[in-house]
Amino acid sequence: QVQLVESGGGLVQAGGSLRLSCAASGRTFNKYSMGWFRQAPGKEREFVATISWGGTDTYYADSVKGRFTISRDNAKNTVYLQMNSLKPEDTAVYYCAVARYSHTLAYSDSSYDAWGQGTRVTVSS
Repeated sequence: QVQLVESGGGLVQAGGSLRLSCAASGRTFNKYSMGWFRQAPGKEREFVATISWGGTDTYYADSVKGRFTISRDNAKNTVYLQMNSLKPEDTAVYYCAVARYSHTLAYSDSSYDAWGQGTRVTVSS
């Protein structure tokens, strides 16, 4: 059974930075794309970023491009989201997820089949 545990959320002022981590277990980590999603209060969950199984390919939502960086350490079964130049509109619960199929890039909710419990990020103005 796949387990994903996020950490690193918190309260930060606008313009600040946070680094989220997601530790994975229960699946051969280096065979699956990983993604970050977020859900703001009163809004639907939205895609943030994804990284391929080997870490060579990344893709970002336009809203975070140039500010956020997704990376992974397959030796530690961990994926990261470095968030810089944070804005109040980045306030949300952030979730990591593992792709449904191995060796497949995953861009949409339906492409993922396991999710973490989420970590809350609050950006004050």
